[in-house]
Amino acid sequence: MARTLGALLFHDFEVLDLFGPLEMFGNMPGQVQVVTVAERAGPVRSAQGPRVQADHGLPDCPRLDLLLIPGGIGTRTAVENARLTSWLAERAAEVEVMMTVCTGTSLLAQAGLLDGRRATTNKMFFSWPETTWPAVHWVREARWVEDGKFWTSSGVSAGIDMALAVVARLADQQTADFLATATEYEWHRDASWDPFARVHGLV
Repeated sequence: MARTLGALLFHDFEVLDLFGPLEMFGNMPGQVQVVTVAERAGPVRSAQGPRVQADHGLPDCPRLDLLLIPGGIGTRTAVENARLTSWLAERAAEVEVMMTVCTGTSLLAQAGLLDGRRATTNKMFFSWPETTWPAVHWVREARWVEDGKFWTSSGVSAGIDMALAVVARLADQQTADFLATATEYEWHRDASWDPFARVHGLV
């Protein structure tokens, strides 16, 4: 039976944060079904301009097995949306895996879901979550971090590496390898590989 993956949309989300991972999960027919969800159904503007259609609003979103949360400049506003963060807290109880890319991690932190857990985020903007949510054990050098059902990744393209690692866990290594090869993507398989932590002076 296929797992349902919910892809969260909010104004000014980062395009590659969302569609990089969805390129991988969306090429698993019969195994993963992708739906998009936002506060309200309808078109949602990305940070880069193109609008993406949200299939569902928060109230009518179906049951989800997986949830993908992108980052982007819009997270600065989205973290103040109590309706959204409360919804994330509720959904966390039912999902098998909750994934964030880039500053999307801030939404889980704001919802209190990462208190006492290890997590990472975009290294260029690392100081914002690190100082705002001190109850989270922020990992400065990591391509992605897994802590229980919560998988958090570094900036933008790191979400693809994380997504393939999730695929390997939920399906198998062969499927993840096939997806990387089929998309001609050079997969960084080591979660600790993070040259950008040094670029931004975090280590």
